[in-house]
Amino acid sequence: MNVAERTAAAAGQATQTPATQNPATQATTYDNIVTYDRDPDTYRHWSMDIDGDVATLTLKVDEDGGLRPGYKLKLNSYDLGVDMELHDAVQRIRFEHPTVKVVVLTSGLDRMFCAGANIYMLGTSSHGWKVNFCKFTNETRNGLEDSSQSEGLKFLAACNGVTAGGGYEVALACDEILLVDDRSSAVSLPEVPLLGVLPGTGGLTRITDKRKVRRDLADVFCTSEEGVRGKKAKDWGLVDDIATSRNWDEKVAERVAGLRAQSTRPDDAQGVSLPPVAREMSDTGYRYTHVEVEIDEQTRVATITVKAPEGEIASSPEAIMAEGAAWYPLAMARELDDAILMLRTNNEEAGVWLLKTSGEAANVLAMDAVLAECEDNWFVKETTAMLRRTLSRLDVSSRSMFAVVDEGSCFVGTFMELALAADRIYMLDLPDDPDAAPTIALSPMNFGAYYTIVGNSRLSGRFYDDEAVLEDLKTIVGEALAAQEAEERGLVTFIPDDIDWEDEIRIAVEERASLSPDALTGMEANLRFGGKETMLTRIFGRLSAWQNWIFIRPNAVGEKGALKLFGTGTKADFDRRRV
Repeated sequence: MNVAERTAAAAGQATQTPATQNPATQATTYDNIVTYDRDPDTYRHWSMDIDGDVATLTLKVDEDGGLRPGYKLKLNSYDLGVDMELHDAVQRIRFEHPTVKVVVLTSGLDRMFCAGANIYMLGTSSHGWKVNFCKFTNETRNGLEDSSQSEGLKFLAACNGVTAGGGYEVALACDEILLVDDRSSAVSLPEVPLLGVLPGTGGLTRITDKRKVRRDLADVFCTSEEGVRGKKAKDWGLVDDIATSRNWDEKVAERVAGLRAQSTRPDDAQGVSLPPVAREMSDTGYRYTHVEVEIDEQTRVATITVKAPEGEIASSPEAIMAEGAAWYPLAMARELDDAILMLRTNNEEAGVWLLKTSGEAANVLAMDAVLAECEDNWFVKETTAMLRRTLSRLDVSSRSMFAVVDEGSCFVGTFMELALAADRIYMLDLPDDPDAAPTIALSPMNFGAYYTIVGNSRLSGRFYDDEAVLEDLKTIVGEALAAQEAEERGLVTFIPDDIDWEDEIRIAVEERASLSPDALTGMEANLRFGGKETMLTRIFGRLSAWQNWIFIRPNAVGEKGALKLFGTGTKADFDRRRV
């Protein structure tokens, strides 16, 4: 099957032939391919209002605006398309509205903030669709917290009605939660009692790790269909404050003022417009200006190649701002981010990703120097954060990743992060031809700018926070390391010579592709996040793993499962054995 056919199969819809032209790319596009392109002028579910340094995102879901047919998005419930708009809106606030200090998330419906993920969408979706949906919504919510921590953009959930399930989970990702005290509005995580599943986007973890809700109270809360209202919600730590309908606006303004005082975003700055990412699609992959994806249907391998900047990149704040979204680091980050999302959603059978780079290593190191020197510039800071979040998508993607360092590669600095994110690194050794031999190099950007969900750099994670090793690596920043020295320093996995190179790569890929995808997903998730646990590793590891298991159990998705039978009037018939 080609790309279009695979996408149709993943989405459970009939295949359609190439149909339309995308004005942004002037390239043929395919029906049933899921893309993440969104624009405020075409939002169906969210509206964005900017008033000085406050942005208000209002959720008023179009019931008939589901991403796929077969369900209605009632009660401000959401599907992947709704969350795509939220992701786009926050991204635009980051770059197009740099003086916004506080984002208020609220609802345009009366007495209903958000009912969470649409249950009928979940009940009719394939296992893969459900998991991919939860992963993207997880990443979107994690992005709110990352922006608050690293860029000073603060978030207030103004819950002006019932806040249930995923609606409460997006509120939990905000810096503060304000709940209307109207005797009917509650916060709840009713997935266990109602659906036989878990809150899928961090709810269980955030109420303990982030909000420090006592475990016995959390147990009561998570097994209650109706949730907790008013003063009790505040007393238990489920919300930060409550307000009556009469003094709602006054209380929102008060909480906004408190968050504004915590923000470090600029008072005066010109935003940068984000045009659509230029993407060309074909039966063999996706192509961008700086990123190429080639998909081999027979071997089930996707090769992602990131190209270095050509020539010098803009380095002064004035020149950087003049280039705007076309500035190479941001343009490349947006393209790579899109490529990862496209592959995860549309190409489930491409289970092995080969990560490659091409171009001049010196240009990548020069780019890193600019990112480091201009780190206090708001636009550079946001771009670095975009790169960090994009690299984190690789970390949590359920694909085997091998970095291939061959002739013409430029795995240096920021590009070395691609290799460090991989499960293995293969580097070509050419001891008899040192001039042609590939090299790698580190830059200051490898030592913390792109921290992972563990909270440390990929180098630190690779060497389990061994300070002696890390200090030694800092002494060789900028030095070109050939294969043997790279191996000695533990920076690569294998260094075949040119005689064995092609066979070793081929065998490694074939062996990997022959193994159980399920076992590999579990193995990789456990190995990638060694060392200390954090809230995010628990969300992507423990919580996601349990949810994925529950998603295939008959108590949830069997013919008599709770998720399948919700809304039919028939009670679930559980297998009562504890497993």
